[in-house]
Amino acid sequence: MITRDCKQDIAERYPHYSSFELHSTELHMKLVELLFTVLGGLGLFFLGMKYMGEGLELAAGNKLRALLEKITSNKYLGMLVGLVVTAVIQSSSATDAMLVGFTNAGLMELAQTVGILFGAKIGTCVTSVLLSFDIKTIVPLFIFLGVIVMMFVKKNNYKYYGQILAGFGILFFGISMMSGALKSLNEDGLINNILSSINNPFMGVLIGTVVTAVIQSSSASVGILMALGAAGAINVEQAIFIVYGMNLGACMPAFLSAAGAKRNAKQVAILNMLITLSGVIVIVPLTMLLPVASTIEKILPGNTAAQISASHIFFNVVMMVLLLPFSNMLVKLTQKILPYHEDPEKDKMAVEFIDNRILTTPPMAVLQCEKEVARMSRLVQKNFNRAMIAFFERDTESIGKVLEREKVIDFLSKEITDYIVKLNALDVKDHDRQVVAAMYSAIQDLERIGDHAENIVEYARTVIEENLQFSEDAQKELHDIVDKCRSLMELSFAMFNAQGASPELIEHIIKIEDSVDDAKDEYKQRHITRMDAGICDAVAGTTFLNMLIDIERIGDHAINVAFAIPNRQQSVISSAV
Repeated sequence: MITRDCKQDIAERYPHYSSFELHSTELHMKLVELLFTVLGGLGLFFLGMKYMGEGLELAAGNKLRALLEKITSNKYLGMLVGLVVTAVIQSSSATDAMLVGFTNAGLMELAQTVGILFGAKIGTCVTSVLLSFDIKTIVPLFIFLGVIVMMFVKKNNYKYYGQILAGFGILFFGISMMSGALKSLNEDGLINNILSSINNPFMGVLIGTVVTAVIQSSSASVGILMALGAAGAINVEQAIFIVYGMNLGACMPAFLSAAGAKRNAKQVAILNMLITLSGVIVIVPLTMLLPVASTIEKILPGNTAAQISASHIFFNVVMMVLLLPFSNMLVKLTQKILPYHEDPEKDKMAVEFIDNRILTTPPMAVLQCEKEVARMSRLVQKNFNRAMIAFFERDTESIGKVLEREKVIDFLSKEITDYIVKLNALDVKDHDRQVVAAMYSAIQDLERIGDHAENIVEYARTVIEENLQFSEDAQKELHDIVDKCRSLMELSFAMFNAQGASPELIEHIIKIEDSVDDAKDEYKQRHITRMDAGICDAVAGTTFLNMLIDIERIGDHAINVAFAIPNRQQSVISSAV
């Protein structure tokens, strides 16, 4: 029970809540209401971050992909790329996880990631800078305009801008809700008393690390800290070491993303941690020795949220200036901690380019999916050529190789299909969606070509086991139609993988496909004539005819692959046809 003296004390502290007869249940209800308001504001903050980041990324679209494609081993250029990309997607944790995916997919080497990792840490400060502005009076307007654009504008590109506006408004609205509720909760100094006990710099670093490791976003955790600062619950002297720890805790998503990845991807997570840990080891003592916090306070007087944002910027910029010149040493240390040796096996039962981690960047995911389909097309060509060696040279070893590679082709067909399903669930550009549809169509035909190659090695097995003999004319005809089909496959796959072709090339491909069809019909009639004349026996004749059918169908599937290119090429194709 709350005594009368206690009630009076509460009433004096909360005069706007009740009179001297304030009941304990009413106080509890008010505290619960404020707590729910804080949680609701936090939820809106996260939702706003997600909406704004996704909108910015989708609006950037192919430009983001082009930027990442130009990444070189120049770490200073990489730093600028990392800064821009992270500023766009509003999350260094997402960029770090993306790099893990890129490295795992073979898109870049470890040395190429180091500059980007440094740039990402500076880019993540953009969110805190935005939050430091006092624009809460016009925040509802951003939400209103953003929703109007999203609801009534038909073009996706413009909808993305509406999503950016709405996300930006929701982000600020959530932080405003949190600040207001925290300010009310702190009226009796409760939060101040709790946070003032954190006077040990190392304890501050630990708290910041744990909180951000749980939240998995330094932008979000710094935003919460800024809300506490705006509520007067914490000052920059207390917050600065917590901010340092938050940067360290932001390395956790990269570690989680690297779970189950290749060793080179795990190296990226370790390198990311080494960079930030080195920064903490250097900058914490520097801050303890020099008046860093008080200097920031003097530069930005009366605005604790802005001071916390400045602390965040200070840590990442100083870390970049001090450590980037020596980043090669960090790369070498990472390689010693976790050595990586590339698997030389080409046809391993695994995807090489697609990775679920890259789905956070749909344009890059589409690009990597194209590479995986191109790899599948190369395996299909290799299997066709090996199947023909098995048949013509009666090579039992080639039969085994074809059957083994066919398992890899079937595996890739399933994995790429599953990945395409995930891609289709994302909000991607219209052209990228056309490319995804084209890839889905192509892999069905590629998988069917693989099945026909498997049929051919079964015919080869029959030829070997029963010692079947073909006439000289039959052998020449088979070689001729196979050569035509091989040429058709090469040109068709090249056309699809390039996502375009000249009218001349398209016309040439169509003529080759027609020649395969004509050859099948002509050679079928010739062979029936030879069988009637007793030149070829029935079993060998059946195998010959089955071979013609399979090769002709391979040609059909090959040209289907060629013409599965996006709609942007239809006018070119139509002019050729």
